[in-house]
Amino acid sequence: MDILKTKRILALIIIAIIFVSQINAQTLSGQGNAPNDDIRSAFKESYRLESKGKVQSAIDVLRKVYSKSSYELNLRLGYLSNLKGLYSDAIYFYNTAIGIMPLSVEARLGLANPVIAIEDWTTLENTYNDILKIDPNNSQVNYKLGMMFYYRADYNGAAKYIEKTVNMYPFDYYSVLMLGWTYYNLGKTREAEVLFNKVLLIAPDDASALEGLGLINKK
Repeated sequence: MDILKTKRILALIIIAIIFVSQINAQTLSGQGNAPNDDIRSAFKESYRLESKGKVQSAIDVLRKVYSKSSYELNLRLGYLSNLKGLYSDAIYFYNTAIGIMPLSVEARLGLANPVIAIEDWTTLENTYNDILKIDPNNSQVNYKLGMMFYYRADYNGAAKYIEKTVNMYPFDYYSVLMLGWTYYNLGKTREAEVLFNKVLLIAPDDASALEGLGLINKK
């Protein structure tokens, strides 16, 4: 085993120890200053208020029992803040949740939403790359990152990520269609034709796939 691998394994062990310690600390402290019963009641009320469209009230009820050391409270407040359009607050809460649980994929997926809302594409790409470091086969993130490259007209970059999604989900409409267009733009018309025809098995009258085949047939 080389030195780099050994360092990576040690780093993961340290993160795991911190993770367990945080869980134990939260359990012993009752998620901060508020008793567990109060927190459960606050969550229950926040769900009730959200279901009635009272998002700000759902936020307010959780803020009354807020603890910066609670992953669950920060995650829920991140979601609600984003729903309310309070994007700076949402980013703060999601980042706090990530600080508590460094391997959390769900918090990073949540973070992506307010980041998209404020059109911070650099942070979005970094967030997706952070997720793939933790979960390399995350199909949702591979597809979205591939789409970012596609719309930059970086078709080689797009292919790298969308190919991975198609390999995991070979009959997924969006992934197969976009890989078809990616290959078309790379000049790989034979591969694109195969994929467009596969799309027509998923959605027999799909306009985008038919358009792609039409363009290929004109060449």
